[in-house]
Amino acid sequence: MKKAIIAVLGHDRPGIISAVTGILFEHGCNIENVSQTILQTEFSGTFIVALPPKLSGSKLLDHLKAGLEPLGLDVFLRDVGHIDDIQPFPESEPFIITTMGPDQKGLVARITGIIAHFGVNVTNLQAVFKGGDDPNNNIMIYEVDVPKHVDQHQLDRALREKAEELHLDISIQHRNIFSAINRI
Repeated sequence: MKKAIIAVLGHDRPGIISAVTGILFEHGCNIENVSQTILQTEFSGTFIVALPPKLSGSKLLDHLKAGLEPLGLDVFLRDVGHIDDIQPFPESEPFIITTMGPDQKGLVARITGIIAHFGVNVTNLQAVFKGGDDPNNNIMIYEVDVPKHVDQHQLDRALREKAEELHLDISIQHRNIFSAINRI
């Protein structure tokens, strides 16, 4: 089965998801994954869809552009390939890394540099920067998959050293522990 990843960007307004999913439904696509967020006033949505056998990615893109251009939305599409072509990531454990501290340029780059050095995959990132020195105004939450072959003590030490250098408070927890502690 052919798959495509679709990115939709533009000024937020009601009805964007309805418009996108309506076009996908109309053309026989099955939505497999969706990630959508609002960044300040801008909509950002990413969809992975399975295409019906007779629909090409380029034809779907034409339909999406025609339907979403009146809403002022930009659309991008990349063919992902067939299910059999997708290579799995190495076996891993899910962790949540949270940092809080004063705003400064390069925080995300410097933390993710450590994460990447250890071959850890960032699966979700949320960063809220309101500026200033109040650590409660500048929070980053990284959801990561740590491959089982990675020395977690070395990763932990490297992240804590970088956090100290950047004057950040850091928390590193297995996702199961994070979820249990933060359950409402």
